[in-house]
Amino acid sequence: MWKIFYSWRYYNLGRERYLESMSKIFINNLNSLRQTSTIFAIFAGVFSLFPIFIEKNFFDAGIYLLSALVALLLTLYTNYIMQKEYVNNHVIYTLITLFYLNIMTFGIYLSVWSTPDKLASIFLCFLICALLMFINPPVYNFCLTLGTMIIFIVSTIIMKSPGNALLDIVNVVIAGVIGLYFSWIIPKWRMELEISANLLEEERNKYFDQSIIDELTQLRNRRDFMHTFKRYLVNYRTTDDWLCIAIMDIDFFKFFNDHYGHPKGDDCLRAVGGVLNGLKESIGVYAARVGGEEFALLWFEQDTAHVGFVVNHITNLINGLKIPHEKSKVAPYVTLSIGVYVERCGASHDVKALYDFADKALYTAKGSGRNCAVVSGDDIKEYKITPAPPP
Repeated sequence: MWKIFYSWRYYNLGRERYLESMSKIFINNLNSLRQTSTIFAIFAGVFSLFPIFIEKNFFDAGIYLLSALVALLLTLYTNYIMQKEYVNNHVIYTLITLFYLNIMTFGIYLSVWSTPDKLASIFLCFLICALLMFINPPVYNFCLTLGTMIIFIVSTIIMKSPGNALLDIVNVVIAGVIGLYFSWIIPKWRMELEISANLLEEERNKYFDQSIIDELTQLRNRRDFMHTFKRYLVNYRTTDDWLCIAIMDIDFFKFFNDHYGHPKGDDCLRAVGGVLNGLKESIGVYAARVGGEEFALLWFEQDTAHVGFVVNHITNLINGLKIPHEKSKVAPYVTLSIGVYVERCGASHDVKALYDFADKALYTAKGSGRNCAVVSGDDIKEYKITPAPPP
């Protein structure tokens, strides 16, 4: 029994996929509810005029006007909650249930209570159409339809002659089955389309990530770095005065690979990449791997004096890893040489020239003994930063 229930409920798409797709589709019910409530309010309001002018039946007219008023209130409230950033699904279920009860009450009164001598053709149309206005879970539709059919059948047996009652009961069962079938199939198609779109989007994002993410370190790669660099040169906040670009190398990394082997070399790169990956969130520094053991950083500063803080923060993090490097000529652990070039925001859009300036600063750092940083720029005097040795 449970197998049948879950097979029906989740359309054999899997529970997680079902819930994910349904949550995206279900919110569209608010727009459908607003439109259908408006249409029904107009229809019921106009229909209420017939009992007044033709039959002078103000009671029936009042019932129809009440249905129109309920539909109008639902429209107004739906407009109100659609302005909110988040709407609870339970609220949407409640509104749909109220709309369904309103339209079914209108149909039952019109087809049974006010005209017991006629067949319930109008109600049957309402029963089928009401289910197709929204994308609901099939179990929810089943409960609404079954409850409505029971109320209709009981009312028909009480109010109508046996002949009319029998025909109406047969017809309402057929109409209910038709409505349930299509209200099951349509959401299923919608969900399958939604899932297909999600899968295509996931696949696209996967290939896009693969094109800009370095697989080993999980940092952005050179392609993304150049794209981001161009964007940083053009887009910056009015509070940002300086753009900083840093190029860094792991000192004597070739000796590290030769001594410890390439698997250990990969572990070293992963560890350094892990540290650099956290810089964006912690201090707003973008990091990428642009070569074998070469990394690049981008960030904005309001004061050039803060550049030294960023450089020291990075070198302290790397030194804190304490990755042994017996073949290093500057320290017993893995260290970095860093070249930083500082440019006033908006002063230049030449990516290659600025990259070359930072690269030149890197070579100056290497020529100054490695395990240090050299900061340069057109408007600042070149200086060297030597990190404190790890404890």
